[in-house]
Amino acid sequence: MEWLPLGVEIYLILFFVAMLAGFIDSIAGGGGLISLPALMSVGIPPAQALATNKLQSIGGSFSASLYFIRQKAVDLKDQRWTILLTFIGAMIGAILIQHIDANILRSILPLLVIAIGLYFIFSPKVGEADRQKRLTTWPFAFVAGFCVGFYDGFFGPGAGSFFALAYVTLRGFNLTKSTAHAKVLNFTSNLASLLFFILGGKVIWSVGLVMLCGQVIGARSGARMVLTKGQKLIRPMLITVSFVMSCKLIYDNHSAEIHQWVAGFF
Repeated sequence: MEWLPLGVEIYLILFFVAMLAGFIDSIAGGGGLISLPALMSVGIPPAQALATNKLQSIGGSFSASLYFIRQKAVDLKDQRWTILLTFIGAMIGAILIQHIDANILRSILPLLVIAIGLYFIFSPKVGEADRQKRLTTWPFAFVAGFCVGFYDGFFGPGAGSFFALAYVTLRGFNLTKSTAHAKVLNFTSNLASLLFFILGGKVIWSVGLVMLCGQVIGARSGARMVLTKGQKLIRPMLITVSFVMSCKLIYDNHSAEIHQWVAGFF
C-alpha cells in the first residue's frame, strides 16, 4: 500500500500533534496513542506509521532523558545493566512482532493499563518518597528492562507507564525519580525498535523528522514540569492517561461490537 505525499498544512498539524504527544509522554507516558492515530489518519499505512512513530517518539524520549540526566535526576552508571537489557529486549520484540500475532496482547493490554490507574488511585502514598527496594540490580534489570523493553518493541502503548510503575514498586523510587528513569529506558527501547524498522525500510523520514522536532519541544517542556511540579502533576496525569489509554484500546479492539450495541440501543 502506497501513501500519497502530504501538503504543508498536514506537516504543520503533525508537528503540533507531536508536540502535544511529547509533552504528555514525558510526564505520564501514552503519547503514542495521540501520534500513531494521527499518522494513520493522514493515509500512512499501519506498518509505516508504526515505524515513523518510533522515529518521531525517539526525539521526545531523548530530549526528556537528556534533561533529566543534566539535572542529575538519573545516574546512568547505576542504570547501565537495566539500560542494556532494555535494549536487548526491545530488539527481540521488534523482530518477533513481524512473525507473531499480537492480538492476544492487544486484548489483555487495556486491563493492565486500567490496573496501573487503579493502583495509583488506591495507593495515594505510593511514590511520595523513596522506599526500600524489593529487587536487586540484576533481577530488576530483567523484569523492568528486558521484559518491559520486549513489550515496547513488540507492541508499545503504555510502556512508559510500565517502566515508571516498576521503579516505584520494585526499586522503591519516588514518583518523580521513577518518571525520570522511565524516560531513559523508554528512549533505549525506542532506539532499539527504530534500528530494526530502519533496516526494514519502513520509516517515512520526512514525516518522522518534522514530528521529531515537535516531540523535542513538547518533551522538554514536560520534563521540566516533572521536576518542578513532581508528584502533584505526575499522579493525576498518570491516572488520567491510563484510563484514556484503556478506553482507546478497548474501542480499537471492539469498535464493531460497540457500534452494533449503540445502534441496537437507539
